[in-house]
Amino acid sequence: MKLSAELQQALDAVADAPSDAAGARRAIGMLDLTSLNDDDTDAAVEALCARADTPAGPVAAVCVWPRFVATARKALDGGPIRVATVVNFPTGEADAASVVAETRAAIADGAHEIDVVLPYRAYIDGARTQPVALLKACREACGDQALMKVILESGQFPDADLLGWASRDAIAAGADFLKTSTGKTQPAATLDAAAVMLDSIYESGKSVGFKAAGGIRDAAEAAVFLALADHLLGEGWATPQTFRFGASSLLDALLDTAGFGGAAAAPAAGY
Repeated sequence: MKLSAELQQALDAVADAPSDAAGARRAIGMLDLTSLNDDDTDAAVEALCARADTPAGPVAAVCVWPRFVATARKALDGGPIRVATVVNFPTGEADAASVVAETRAAIADGAHEIDVVLPYRAYIDGARTQPVALLKACREACGDQALMKVILESGQFPDADLLGWASRDAIAAGADFLKTSTGKTQPAATLDAAAVMLDSIYESGKSVGFKAAGGIRDAAEAAVFLALADHLLGEGWATPQTFRFGASSLLDALLDTAGFGGAAAAPAAGY
């Protein structure tokens, strides 16, 4: 993905961002600990929730299939960890009525956050009206009960300009967060895409967060994504309210770097 000179300079400036214990502890508090396996069970989700309250403090959220939202809410027992789920996932090809029904059911089960997939194939093919209308319908269904995090599937976009347009359209449709990827296609989260999306957030002037999801597996990678956010949006912008990592296998690496050693083995989720 060819970036503007300004964004390329930003990537160059953060390429050697240090990975240290303080940064790892910061990243743990921004983690959406995720399990979106086809064979997930209630027991697996309960184990995920147990891992989410780490020796370094709680993660931001757990992210599970809609059918496990109630299980996660019960396992977390009213604590500070939020419950996120996915709709229109992973293909982005459901109709708006189905997405609205999924969203309302998930919120009724206790979801705090809805990660909705932009109909990215249609958008890339030039049909912007239907994808944006679907996001607006999801936004209305979320109301003030849940955050709406829009998954752009950034790795499928052919160029930075179109990804920038998608980012701006998602923000205009009411996104609370822009999220890179479902984790089900390759490439998933990349620094190039993150730069475009973060820049779109900055240009909007709105209070919109960013979530890097898919393929981030060690503390060094996480440190560069955070450094990029700090560079483009200012020191202190990235907090659990504005920045997330979506991952299943990142937690143990962060705990190790933070000085707590690895936790229990992460589930194999391909996220």
